Amino acid sequence: MLLLPGLICDERIFAAQLAHFPQAQAAADYGDATTLEEMARRVLATAPARFALLGHSMGARVAVEIVRQAPARVARLALASTGMHLPRDGEAAKRYWLRDLGRTKGHEALVDAWLPPMIGPASAFDHALHARLRAMCVEAGLDKFEAQIAALLARLATEDVLGTVAVPTLIAVGADDRWSPPAQHRAIAALIPHARLVVIPGAGHMLPAERPAAFNAAIADWLALPIDPDLPEGEEK
Repeated sequence: MLLLPGLICDERIFAAQLAHFPQAQAAADYGDATTLEEMARRVLATAPARFALLGHSMGARVAVEIVRQAPARVARLALASTGMHLPRDGEAAKRYWLRDLGRTKGHEALVDAWLPPMIGPASAFDHALHARLRAMCVEAGLDKFEAQIAALLARLATEDVLGTVAVPTLIAVGADDRWSPPAQHRAIAALIPHARLVVIPGAGHMLPAERPAAFNAAIADWLALPIDPDLPEGEEK
């Protein structure tokens, strides 16, 4: 099982998943890639011949690009805390505002503005969680943030890819995700034949770290699904 982190995140966002699933491994760093297509190529260059693929946030967009480039290599697909729409009005301005904040006041100021809304209200006072996530995001640095938002703003349409997915698919989201809300995930699930949608209570956008036990349970259920194109549709939990 290959895990793909999101914007200015790394394998630490999946600490609980890596500890729980011995077959899991985090993808290599995306480096300085400025397109999702290049990120996907870099992941594929070091990935096993065939694998279960789980992407979180931007990593889910990379996962769909991997399906576009090498569908036969993906045995299962999981998309968490994400979106599959093209850039919307105002998105570029919000991302550039953060970029400019980082340029003028430093990357730590950028992270301190960006990260808190990514965490759900139930974890608002979990200071240890905040500290771990903040350290991860600060360590990524401004150059990586700029490269990755360039990739996000240049993203391609995905509806054509999602409609072709014929492997067991999990769509997971925190009930309190303000950046990528549950309704957005219902729309994604509707595009993928037989996708299973799981909405996890008490979690925001940083779902893998905020509610690891519930997320791990959803992953275990997904891994147990038969690889069968005629598997029944999963119901929302």
